[in-house]
Amino acid sequence: MDILIFVITVIGLTASGALAPGPLFFATITHGSKHGAKSGLIFSIAHTVVEFSLIMLFALGLLTIASEPIVRNVIGILGGSVLILFGVIQIRNTIRYNLEELKKPKASYRHLFIIGLVFTGLNPYFILWWLTVGAQLIIIALEFAAFRGVVFMFICHIWMDYVWLTGVAYFSKKGTDVMGLKWYKPLMIIFGGILIYFGITFIIPVIV
Repeated sequence: MDILIFVITVIGLTASGALAPGPLFFATITHGSKHGAKSGLIFSIAHTVVEFSLIMLFALGLLTIASEPIVRNVIGILGGSVLILFGVIQIRNTIRYNLEELKKPKASYRHLFIIGLVFTGLNPYFILWWLTVGAQLIIIALEFAAFRGVVFMFICHIWMDYVWLTGVAYFSKKGTDVMGLKWYKPLMIIFGGILIYFGITFIIPVIV
């Protein structure tokens, strides 16, 4: 795979997850209003610790079985199906839900780093995503440049978490309604469409 296509694929798939409302996002809004950009940065670091560890564990396991056609086919179908499902749900929720309802904060803890670890590691969406869609990305990265490809894939992904969470925390401190911005809902719908598109591209090679 061409390096540019690889980078675009990683960014296109992971941007929706980075920007979509979730436990860590709501915690960032809540604590960002008190601590500013610092809370977003700490949350990002905690998120990185959990995510990088998970990716490396998956990569070690997939390295030995990724060449098996049945493994690739199963991961392709599961990953594609989950992408399509998440894309549809994301579009539906973005259109259906009231932004004020989405803003209601979840339960939080006092220590920002612990919050980041807990809200990342115990997020079902996060775990399911890496078990299915993420596994497909890891296989592509391994084929691209072995473990160096996995690290490169992670770098292409993780910077978005830092920019987004730090930015959300900063603007929350300034009193800006991030989710109320006019571009947010259309952007979420677009990313939902991107998820569906990539889901289809994951499945087609398996069934054709």
